[in-house]
Parts: sequence; C-alpha cells; structure tokens
Amino acid sequence: MNYTEAKAKLEAIGQTHLLRWYDELTDTEQDALLAQIDALDPSLLEVFSRFNGDGELSRGKLEPLGAVTLEEISQERERFEAAGLEAIRQGKIGAVLLAGGMGTRLGFDKPKGMYDLGKTHPLYIFECLIRNLQEVVDKAGAYVPLFIMTSEKNDEDTREFLEEQKYFGYDPDYVHFFIQDMAPAVGADGKILLEEKGRIATSPNGNGGWFSSLVKAGYLGLLQREGIEWLNIFAVDNVLQRIADPCFIGATLLSGSDSGAKVVAKADPEERIGVLCLEDGTPSIVEYYEMTEEMVTRREPDGRLSYNYGVILNYLFQTSQLTNMLDNDMQVHVVNKKVPYIDENGTLIKPEEPNAYKFELLVLDMVHMQKTCLSYEVDRDYEFAPIKNATGVDSVETARALLEKNGVTL
Repeated sequence: MNYTEAKAKLEAIGQTHLLRWYDELTDTEQDALLAQIDALDPSLLEVFSRFNGDGELSRGKLEPLGAVTLEEISQERERFEAAGLEAIRQGKIGAVLLAGGMGTRLGFDKPKGMYDLGKTHPLYIFECLIRNLQEVVDKAGAYVPLFIMTSEKNDEDTREFLEEQKYFGYDPDYVHFFIQDMAPAVGADGKILLEEKGRIATSPNGNGGWFSSLVKAGYLGLLQREGIEWLNIFAVDNVLQRIADPCFIGATLLSGSDSGAKVVAKADPEERIGVLCLEDGTPSIVEYYEMTEEMVTRREPDGRLSYNYGVILNYLFQTSQLTNMLDNDMQVHVVNKKVPYIDENGTLIKPEEPNAYKFELLVLDMVHMQKTCLSYEVDRDYEFAPIKNATGVDSVETARALLEKNGVTL
C-alpha cells in the first residue's frame, strides 16, 4: 500500500489523523505505518459505532451442564486412553499453545512462558508444558505437532528462548510458530489511537482469534496435508496443563461430540471461574460475574452445585468445524482499557483510568458455535495451577506448591 492508497482508505473511514506526522517519519517508519493501515479492518469501527456501552449481547436461556466425572473417567480410563493413543499415532491430533502474553503481572518483562519457577534450579513455564506434552509423545510413540501462538511483542524472544533451550527436548520439526493478529484501540470518539507518530496503538485480538491467526500464517494447508483432524488448545498460564491427553481425546471421540472441554469442580460457589453450561440448548460458558445469585447457589438433589464445572482453557476442537467457522462472523467484544497514546501535539499520555476500547474475540464464543461439547472433569490438584499473579490466589506461590505436590522438584 502506498501513501495515496492509505489516505483514500482512511478518508473513507474518517481516520486521516493517522497520517498527521507521516512526513516526519523515516522511510522505514513510513513503510511500517502504511502496512498497519493496510491491515486495518474497517468492520471493527462499524462494531464500535453500534457499541452500547457494555460490549456484550444479551444471553439466551442458560441451563446447567453436567460432566463426565472423575469416577466415570476412572472406570473407562483404559478404553478412553486406547482410543486417544490410536488417534495420536494416526497423526490426527495437534496441539496449540496460546502464549502471546507477557509476564508483566509477575514483575517480569519477558514472555510469560519464560518465567522461572525454580527454587534450586531453573524451571520455566514453557519447560513444564512441553515436558507434559513429551510424556504423551513417549507413551504414544508418535509426535504431536505443536503450534505456538506468540504476539508481536514477544515473538522474537519466545523463538530465541526455545531455540536456546533446544525446545526442552521436543523435536523442533514438530514445533510451528505463528503471531496472533492485532486489533487497533480507539478512543471514546471512535478515532484510532497512535502510540507513536508512526505506529497505531494495537493489542492482540483476544484468545478467540487463535485459529484465524493460525490460518493467516499459512498452516491450514499443513493441517489438511498431515490429516490433523483435532486441535487441543491450551493456555500458557496453567503449568499443570495435560496436553493432548489421550484419555480426554478418547473420551471426546467416543462420545461423538463436536468438541471437548476440560473442567474442574468449583472449589466453592463463589469461585471466580467461567462455568460450562447450555445456552439455548448448545454449549456455552457463563462468566462468574454474569451468574445470578440463584445460579450461584442452585444445587442438584445430590447436593452438587448445578453450575458446578469451571473451564480451564483446555479445549478440543475439530479442524473441519473450525474451518467452517471462518465463514461465520464471531462476536467482537468491545473492552474498555487503559491505553497509552500520543495526543494531537505528539505528547505521550499514560492514562490512570480506562480511556480507550479494544476489540477482542473470545474462545468461549467458539465453544458456543459448537453443537455439542463433552464436559470432561479433571482433578484440580493434578491439572489446574493457573499463574495470574505474583502472590496470593492463582499465583506463582500456589503454582509452585501444586508442582511440588505433584512430585516436581523446584
């Protein structure tokens, strides 16, 4: 895209202010800005024009959804695992690690996966996850292709780190990187913000943008050529995550479900975790802050909470279903956030309160686009050690304690 084309595109959407300092930029900076303008999706501005202040659509009829329980899984483990291992050996399973985040909330200015949890020796988040996957590879006698989603901010550091660490023993021929798509931030007036004179303020487009980003990176052909029929997606936050778990895969395949979700029984009714449920008869996720008091406290005749099973961002999706979803628009969520920007004088402003809006796609909407989803319970002490904070709940401290409980030497 050249300057004339960029100006014409911006005039059509009322955003010509993005070129205000164009003449002050170096040739390299000009090219980078033009590339950002070329990539701008005008439909996001249309979404913002319809934004009603909360960014959410009204919910349909919500109903509880049970799960294949720990007891039931234990009884069927041999059958489930055999089916899952066979699918892995046939090359039908791929894994997708969502690792675009930074370790800022941990006081760490590098990719979150590079955070060192060790006490007596280095033990990185990436290392924990990859070794969990390696256990499956060893059991199956076949590799699982691993796709790692990074972001513009952490891609280079992530690639260099994993190469330096020799991928913690994982065969690099089966590791593929792709960068998450970015979306612009806009002010309350609908104008796209600049973070520098030659750079639009952008942020990753949410955890629901992973498949479109993977396709944009050119991997759809690889999935089809290799016959990868299912993708297990998981987040970098949870160091106890069991990836490409043969038992989970087998249970999902044998159930005939379109998708699968690992869940944990809630620790208490008030736990701040999204719950897998039904919405208008199809699988969905209701966030803790959306639940009414009646939903929070409702119980089944056996005493179990009706809305009992919280999601841990470990899902199994069919590649064919995901490909079909590309033709259907996902809901874009508009989120109010603090975004540094430069004002009309070129002065950098770092707001103390939310001042702008970001556009995000959420994986929970991908779940809701499935006809069926197997809710698969896992033991939270064995598979759920999220790292959201440096201390306190869901922190480095709690994750270390759970790693040690699982026999990991720190």
